[in-house]
Amino acid sequence: MLQLSFVCLLAILVSAIAPGCGGSPASSTEKRMVILGVDGMDPKFLERHWDELPNLKRLSEEGDFKPLATTIPPQSPVAWSTVTTGRDPEGHGIFDFVHRDPFSRMPFSSMAQSAEAEEVWEVGDYVIPLSAGEISSHREGDPFWPMLTEKGVPVTMIRMPANFPPVESDAHSLSGMGTPDMRGTFGSFTFFTDDPSEKTHSVSGGEVVRVRPFQHRTDLAVEGPVNSFLKSRPVSSAVITVHRDPAEAVARFDVDGQTIVLQEGEWSEWIHVRFPLLGDAMGASGIVRLYLKQVRPNFQLYVTPVNIDPSAPDLPISTPDSYSSEMAAGVGLFYTQGMAEDTSAFRQGVLSVEEFIEQTTKVQDESIALFWREFDQFDTGLFFYYFSSVDQNAHMLWGKYETELLEFYKAIDKVVGETMSRIDESTTLIVMSDHGFTSFDRAVHLNTILMREGFLTLDDPRNTGDEEMFPHVDWSRTQAYAMGLNGLYLNRLGRERGGIVSEGEESDELIARLTKRLLAFRDPDSGEQVVEEVSVPATDYQGTNLKYAPDMIIGYRPPYRASWETPLGAVPAETVVDNEDAWIGDHCVAPKFVPGVFLSNRKSAVSEPKLQDLPVTILNEFGLPPAEGMIGQPLF
Repeated sequence: MLQLSFVCLLAILVSAIAPGCGGSPASSTEKRMVILGVDGMDPKFLERHWDELPNLKRLSEEGDFKPLATTIPPQSPVAWSTVTTGRDPEGHGIFDFVHRDPFSRMPFSSMAQSAEAEEVWEVGDYVIPLSAGEISSHREGDPFWPMLTEKGVPVTMIRMPANFPPVESDAHSLSGMGTPDMRGTFGSFTFFTDDPSEKTHSVSGGEVVRVRPFQHRTDLAVEGPVNSFLKSRPVSSAVITVHRDPAEAVARFDVDGQTIVLQEGEWSEWIHVRFPLLGDAMGASGIVRLYLKQVRPNFQLYVTPVNIDPSAPDLPISTPDSYSSEMAAGVGLFYTQGMAEDTSAFRQGVLSVEEFIEQTTKVQDESIALFWREFDQFDTGLFFYYFSSVDQNAHMLWGKYETELLEFYKAIDKVVGETMSRIDESTTLIVMSDHGFTSFDRAVHLNTILMREGFLTLDDPRNTGDEEMFPHVDWSRTQAYAMGLNGLYLNRLGRERGGIVSEGEESDELIARLTKRLLAFRDPDSGEQVVEEVSVPATDYQGTNLKYAPDMIIGYRPPYRASWETPLGAVPAETVVDNEDAWIGDHCVAPKFVPGVFLSNRKSAVSEPKLQDLPVTILNEFGLPPAEGMIGQPLF
């Protein structure tokens, strides 16, 4: 996914908004409902492999199996926000991984925003906060689980995406997708090497750091959060000391009083790291894992993103706030980063496909261990658990590594089978996914198409390239531009800086022309249709929460998808190119091509279920009406 930084606040800046402690109230019902959310589980993949997934097959035969209609667009934060609120995107306000400020066109994460303390005390070079900072969600609408806990229904809600910081409620919850690392990003790895052909540079999702040549010992600095206690706002760092064995392919690592010995090709367990902020008196802490990729001839060390330490979190990741430390005490430390599978390290060539699969298997194994720890304590009420690894591995393995991807499905199948054996006939079990998958073979430079079609103008037609944020766009002659994975915006007068398109008849006519031209556009190499459908939120939907909505949502026809250059405003020379990235599977296309999955041990009365039905169904099962704005229907 896109790697967008936002400010990572320390505990002292957010303590005032930490969720309150306390367990769930006594339940007024003995009803039991278990929902397993498997991100990216694809119905076509299931049907191809039923015989190798016996428990999922049995669930489909004894209960129900249907495609589950996803959202427009079918992106994970959009879809899971619909599961949370029962609203379409124009109801909950999440339209993409990337939103943009309407005036400046600057991008930001759609899932959460942060603000530092408004009141500070400046003393020399130091800035001391006198009030708390804030981390808030952009999502609108009422999540379903606080409604349950208010009525005395016990709820366990583990890793619901787009739930950072976690919604305040009496549920036992752990935040999911959208939870940052300690640098405030969606995940930034570090790769240290003394290879003389390398140089220190940033890549998408991480840093490659060239280490000075050394014989037996050197110090490595792992970057942490920005030190907001200093006016200069330097990046803090933790030191890892490396001792390389003079003869064997082995190295020792000393980190804050901890000693770890790794052989070449070996992973460490979780390691605590501390980032000094005000000398030794105050600091931030996190956890990392090391992978000693190579000892000689060149030293190569992969360090995971610095995860929030669940045993002592510096940011709010659970309700009650002690819950994550209780989980860590039960199963050990675990990934807290919202998207833990390091697709970026694979895409950048830091991890091979075998190493990537090893890393993602560790993520899934941790997740399953955490699942059983929590499920063993489940008695009554609602139990929701989110699994990420099918989705993240499908992005990298789809269509090319079918056997390897199947192993992640098999792990879920085993969980489903064991869960079925542990519940009684009165317990409702649902296995669902937010969307499916398809191939991503051709990358579409949507801004370049707009330029070729006369809707976007550069200061000089020769100034095409991969530079982000439209550096050469002439806004006085540009009618439309693309940002995000599916979004297209008009350059509206009074909304965008330098906007020229008036509201009303002019914008309506422009949208009609854009729609016609995009649907007629063909791949210049193959002649294939690229865009399957176009949606217009302002006219196609009933909701009113359109502050960050694109003027048009582009539904691509597989195997096409927006290029990596499109979401952040680049205008390359060509319109459509081969996708040569390791990211080969995707779902940011027209939603009819990538429905999710609905499986249950009960027959559904709805022939074509959709994501909006799930929260309504959950509330209905516990005798509660839908919240205001929910548009689904009960499935049972």
